[in-house]
Amino acid sequence: MTRTCRKAEATPTASRSPRTLPPDLLAAGVRRLGYVALLTASVSIVFSVVLRLVAMQAGQPPYAGIVLFGEVAAVVASLGTFALTRRAGLDPAEVLDRALVFEVAMGFLFAIIYHSVPAAAGVLPKGWSSVAVWLMAFPLLVPSTRGKTTIATFATALMDPLGLLVSVSLGQQPAPGAAAAIAMFLPTAVACVIALVGSRIVYRLTAEAGRAEELGSYRLVSLLGQGGMGEVWRAEHRMLARDAAIKLVRGGSDLSGRELMARFEREAKVTAGLRSPHTVQLYDFGRSDDGAFYIVMELLEGFPLDEILRRFGPLAPGRVVHVMTQVCHSLAEAHAAGLVHRDIKPGNIFLGRYGGDPDFVKVLDFGLVKTLSAAGADLTETGILAGTPGYMPPEMALGRAVDGRTDLYALGAVGYTLLTGLAVFERATALETIHDHASTIPIPPSRRVATPIPPGLERVLLDCLAKEPGERPQSARALAARLAEIDLPEPWNREEAERWWNRNAPS
Repeated sequence: MTRTCRKAEATPTASRSPRTLPPDLLAAGVRRLGYVALLTASVSIVFSVVLRLVAMQAGQPPYAGIVLFGEVAAVVASLGTFALTRRAGLDPAEVLDRALVFEVAMGFLFAIIYHSVPAAAGVLPKGWSSVAVWLMAFPLLVPSTRGKTTIATFATALMDPLGLLVSVSLGQQPAPGAAAAIAMFLPTAVACVIALVGSRIVYRLTAEAGRAEELGSYRLVSLLGQGGMGEVWRAEHRMLARDAAIKLVRGGSDLSGRELMARFEREAKVTAGLRSPHTVQLYDFGRSDDGAFYIVMELLEGFPLDEILRRFGPLAPGRVVHVMTQVCHSLAEAHAAGLVHRDIKPGNIFLGRYGGDPDFVKVLDFGLVKTLSAAGADLTETGILAGTPGYMPPEMALGRAVDGRTDLYALGAVGYTLLTGLAVFERATALETIHDHASTIPIPPSRRVATPIPPGLERVLLDCLAKEPGERPQSARALAARLAEIDLPEPWNREEAERWWNRNAPS
């Protein structure tokens, strides 16, 4: 398929479940939870009255004990949840997390009520229980992430046999035989499957329809990727015959959420001011009505370099030089404007076909960019070290001032990995990796792989990886000039690039 920019920090082939919902679904979920809770309280009261009227007509004593406890608790829990949705200032994500506890608790209460009302003599209990109905209805109406929905659905389903166990232990009814138990709980198992499948369908339809409205002139066509940073969508302009990629970030009410939103706004403004053909082009950016921040970028055909490494292995030396030279073009403009990228890594370098040119590089994600005048420290507002451990320059690891040579160190680490398929430092933890970048001299790539490596290319890479910025190439243009001087036995040319893309281009 056509790929773009990055996949919101998700792996290119994975589709991880997001840790929280988009703002529109959070707000809608809280509203729906209020309606569901109020309706549940009303239905519980009505059924309680009807149950006692039926008992009176049959000459039976009114139900009390565990049944009455379950009815009262169900009404109190429902009204309490409704009141929670009406409180101002609460984080919608936290409210929906509490809603999952409400779902499981109500499943238990419904179960003990249901199983404590004896079935008519000679009638096989019980068919589709109130737990099964609740199990299907709740996740369809109140959205949550895939993982949380799965856990809550299974937990609610387990409340059905737990309610029966409570009823039997209190002597409300005898324990059913194996066949009766299977018949009793089979509908609940079916409802569990329906709930999981149906909730995902409703989630996708609601998300796509809602975002199509909030992003104005752009219609979202398909989700390209998602992760902790947000989502990337393939989109098309409603008026123009032009596809685009939309990067959507979900904001939050805490400091990390505000910092994340600030990062995306900074990325948009910085990227919009850069004109290198090797920097991803930005078409538009803004905020939706519900506060979500989005960036509209060119849609690219190809792969990020980390995916190329995973799928196709290390690159030929000539191709490594070709890629690094184009990255230098992008960085030279950024550095001349007083900007430092600070997160150069394979996942932020996209290789594809651009117009009629194969193997065309685009540098992505200027979200960590800093101006040189403000680049004294590399801790974010939240106190977390910026950048990526496997490609972190020593000065960033040590919290010192950064400049354009910082990006050249990271680019040298990228070239090392492209050439060998190995990280410069392969350690078990991120902290150990950062420590090595700060203090350990890297092993020359020619000593780690059997593939011949041109001596000139190895010297350039090791110079880029010098611990002291003064020992590295002093500018992106200077690095590009040194790359052009390397004596390559087999230079990478257009014909080879065309053949490679004809074989491997995404459909």
